Amino acid sequence: MRTLAAGASAAALVMVLTSACSNPLGPQYEYEEQLYLEANGAATAIVDTSIPALVALRGAKLDPSPTARTDQTEVRRIYEASGCRVVRVGQPWRRDGRRFVQVRIETADVRTLSQCGMLGWSSYAFEPDEAGVHFEQKIGAASAGDPGHVNWNGSELVGFKLHLPSRIIYHNVRRRTDNAEGDIERGNILTWEQTLADRRAGKPIDMDVRMEAKSILYRAIWLFGGALAAALVVLATIVWLVMLRGKRAAKNL
Repeated sequence: MRTLAAGASAAALVMVLTSACSNPLGPQYEYEEQLYLEANGAATAIVDTSIPALVALRGAKLDPSPTARTDQTEVRRIYEASGCRVVRVGQPWRRDGRRFVQVRIETADVRTLSQCGMLGWSSYAFEPDEAGVHFEQKIGAASAGDPGHVNWNGSELVGFKLHLPSRIIYHNVRRRTDNAEGDIERGNILTWEQTLADRRAGKPIDMDVRMEAKSILYRAIWLFGGALAAALVVLATIVWLVMLRGKRAAKNL
């Protein structure tokens, strides 16, 4: 019985570990845009996408076949030709027989990202309001690119992830369920999701967020500075008291 129990426990552990390792970081996206927003409105956009999805959703003139070579220089050229300020095109990788690539784009004003043609399906708003800052990203129709036959099975997801610099006051993300549209991570990261089919069909997404104007980093620096100043005051007081007691003891000798 002990042997059977131990074997069952070991099998269960293997299943748990296998499940965790197969998807350790949450959903895997066929196309994902991550927007890292700063308190002053500057932003970095990181696109992780399969080549077929880049062709289907953004109309990129690339060979989507799994046997073709991924030309990072050509990917950069396509983005830069559409008006994007490309910082880096990452090393390509493969998943499920499809080729993937990452593109990093930067801007001093998030509102200008819509001028980057490869991100041009979105409009961006970043405006002060009575609560702090109002950010909104509206994502419209995809380009009607033809990637040919791709081994998609209908479960593929598209994600739009927003990394915010300050405390969130309001957002319109609905937590993930079986029919979910998004999720919330670590307090200031929000994700909106669609199936690849819905994104290709142009089903719109409206990302609406209100946040405090001061960044979490700014607040943390001030808190750290305040704590350090308080510690220095306490230390100075202790040193002064020790010196004072020393002087009194010397007078009594």
